[in-house]
Amino acid sequence: MLRHYHIRDYDFKLIIFVVALTAMGILAIGSAKESLQSRQLAGAVFGFFLMLVISLFDYSILLHFYWLMYVVNILLLWLVRAVGVEAGGAQRWLNLFGIQFQPSETAKILLILFFAQFIMKHKDEMDSLRVVGACVLLFVPPIYLIYKQPDMSTSIMVVLVFCVLLFVGGIGWKYIILALSITIPAFVIVLTLILQPDQDIIESFQQKRILAWLYPEEYATTEAYQQLNSITAIGSGMLYGKGYNTNEITSVKNGNFISEPETDFIYAVIGEEFGFVGGCAVIVLLIFISFECIMVARRAKDLAGTIIASGVAALVGFQGMLNIAVATGASPNTGIPLPFVSYGLTSLVSLYIGVGFVLNVRLQCKK
Repeated sequence: MLRHYHIRDYDFKLIIFVVALTAMGILAIGSAKESLQSRQLAGAVFGFFLMLVISLFDYSILLHFYWLMYVVNILLLWLVRAVGVEAGGAQRWLNLFGIQFQPSETAKILLILFFAQFIMKHKDEMDSLRVVGACVLLFVPPIYLIYKQPDMSTSIMVVLVFCVLLFVGGIGWKYIILALSITIPAFVIVLTLILQPDQDIIESFQQKRILAWLYPEEYATTEAYQQLNSITAIGSGMLYGKGYNTNEITSVKNGNFISEPETDFIYAVIGEEFGFVGGCAVIVLLIFISFECIMVARRAKDLAGTIIASGVAALVGFQGMLNIAVATGASPNTGIPLPFVSYGLTSLVSLYIGVGFVLNVRLQCKK
C-alpha cells in the first residue's frame, strides 16, 4: 500500500493553507471559549498526523474497500438513529467505546471515497439511466438517515457534494437538464408549502429559522436574535477589529449575545476581533484550499483521484460559503460548522482525512 514518492511532488502549499486556517480557528475558539482551545489544538494535531499518514498510502488500493466504506457509513448513521446521543433537540452524536463523535461529518468523506471508486468503475456507462439511477439509489439511504437526525444543513451540503461528484464523473447533460427542470420548480413549490402555518414537511424550528431570515424584525428577540447579533458583531469590527480576545463587555462573546459562538458563529468572533482584514483572510484561505484541490483534480492519474480532489474542494468551498452566509445574514440559520475553524473534533479530523487523500492524489499526479 505504501509507495515511493518524490518530496518535490508533495503539495506543501495545500498543507500551509490548511494549517493557517486551522490556526486562525484555534485562536478564535480560545477567545470565544478558552476551555475548548486545548481540545481543538489536540484535535488539529491528531488530524494533521492522520493527514500525513493517509497521504502516503496509495488511495487506489484503499478504494478497493469502497463497499466496506459504504456499509460502515450506513451502519454508523443507523446507530445514531437507534442509540445516538440527543442534544439541542437533535440526535446526531454517537458514543462508542467512550468516544463521542458525529457520524454525519465522517459520512461526507466516506461518500466521496465510495462514489469516487463506484463512478470510476462505471465511467463508460455514466450516460446510461441504469448507472445514474444506481448512484441515486445508493445515495438515498445515507442522505435519509442524515436528514432524519434532523440535520438539514448537512443534508444540503451532502446533496451539493453528490451533485459535484456526478458532474465530475461525467454524467450526461440530458440528466443535468432534466434534474434542473425538476428541482427548480420543485424547490419553489416546496418553499411555498413550508412557509404555510400548518405544514408538516419540515420541523417547526426549521420553519421558524426560514421565517426569521425572511422577516428578521418580527423574530428579533427569538429565532433571528443570533444572526442579527452576528451581523452587528462583524460590522463593529470595522477594518482591523477590536483586538484579539477583547475584554469589551459589548463584544459578542463577553455579552453572551450568541450562544456557543465557538461553533456555527465563529466567523462573528473573527469579524469582531480581527475586522474586515481577518474576515477576508478566512475567505481567501478557503478559496485557496478549494482552488488547490481543483488543481490537483485536473492532474489526477485517474477519474477516482479527480473525483476525490473535486469532492473535497466542493465540501470546503460550499460549506465555508454556507457558514459565512449564515453569519452575515445572507442565508437562513442552518447550523453548519466553518471548515477547519469552528470547534468540533469530528468535523476537523474528517476534513484533515479528506485533505490527506487529496495529498496522495497529488503525489501520483500525471507529470
